[in-house]
Amino acid sequence: MNKKTIKDIDLKGKKVLVRCDFNVPMDENKNITDNRRIVSALPTIKYLLENNCAIILCSHLGRPKGEFKPEFSLQPVAKELSKQLNIEVKMAKDVIGEDAKQLANNLKEGEVMLLENVRFHSEETDNNEEFAKELASMADIYVNDAFGAAHRAHASTEGVAKFLPAVSGFLIEKELNFLGNAISNPERPFVAILGGAKVSDKIGVIDSLLEKVDTLIIGGGMAYTFFKAQGYNVGNSICELDKLDLAKQAMDKAKSKGVKLMLPIDTKIGKEFKPDTESKTVAWTEIPDNWEGFDIGEKTIEIFKEELKNAKTVIWNGPLGLFEFEQFAVGTNSIAETLANLDATTIIGGGDSAAAVEKAGLSPKMTHISTGGGASLEFLEGKKLPGIESLLNK
Repeated sequence: MNKKTIKDIDLKGKKVLVRCDFNVPMDENKNITDNRRIVSALPTIKYLLENNCAIILCSHLGRPKGEFKPEFSLQPVAKELSKQLNIEVKMAKDVIGEDAKQLANNLKEGEVMLLENVRFHSEETDNNEEFAKELASMADIYVNDAFGAAHRAHASTEGVAKFLPAVSGFLIEKELNFLGNAISNPERPFVAILGGAKVSDKIGVIDSLLEKVDTLIIGGGMAYTFFKAQGYNVGNSICELDKLDLAKQAMDKAKSKGVKLMLPIDTKIGKEFKPDTESKTVAWTEIPDNWEGFDIGEKTIEIFKEELKNAKTVIWNGPLGLFEFEQFAVGTNSIAETLANLDATTIIGGGDSAAAVEKAGLSPKMTHISTGGGASLEFLEGKKLPGIESLLNK
């Protein structure tokens, strides 16, 4: 929250290296299927253009594991950026090689270039100092606007900040403001909804949120670990047997803190993991052997909606069912619709929950949709994010 942004530094006529998060999904023909992350970077890029900067953009895409793989090229991103900005975004053939350096050298004020995928070098994820130095040598100022990668200490997210004045872009500023305010100064009642498959991914977040929220709603695959922890049969449902004690501890902590912890009271189960499987709804205490829980049931949807009705701040991370299959998307979609119509601050914590809200066409009705699933989780957990820590303080 106390980090310098691009508004706190003299940019006029400077060469600026901007770390963005252009890790966007593409189809087999290299068409971008969701350009949200590109659009989220535009305010920062446009502000730099208004200040006559020469802009060098960089990002990762996928996990090419340190070698050049054409299917992970950022070429389609350069094309989409050119369209969005209405100017040509020059595409470098490499990251710190001849081509990139020459383009950067000749880059004039008001021009934009994009380096090739930083993860084509294993030095990126190793946070190699020499590699970071080479990246930094192309610019006068470093701007981090990749919230989705801020929890990783990589060369382009943390390493370069050792060699250049480092500030945040508008996207990171916005993320820190929304997530930070929700955590440190929420309007109450404050409700958190946690879904997704595993308790292990969220245990730190559960622990941290139980110190802050009035109500914690748990759904998705992780609910079955909580059912099992109470001694009930969960059939073939996803369940982490080695996390039963953690689930019990969370329930005990909620009780001692006076936090209302809500679990599903019924669940929609299926015979097998496929879109058109036979399904039915049963009480959470009556899941039969060989059936698998895939969504929250109708009664649960109603009690969750009732609880959310009076909320003033809601954070939601993780879908409440197997939303990729239509018949098991009902719970997730119903809760998304409820949030869309609330008179409250509604924050969607990136990842699958953001995808679900987007798929339901409800994104514009949410207060804030985080661009970083893992980063927002670690932030909510109270962890320090290396990509933020390394920026200059105000």
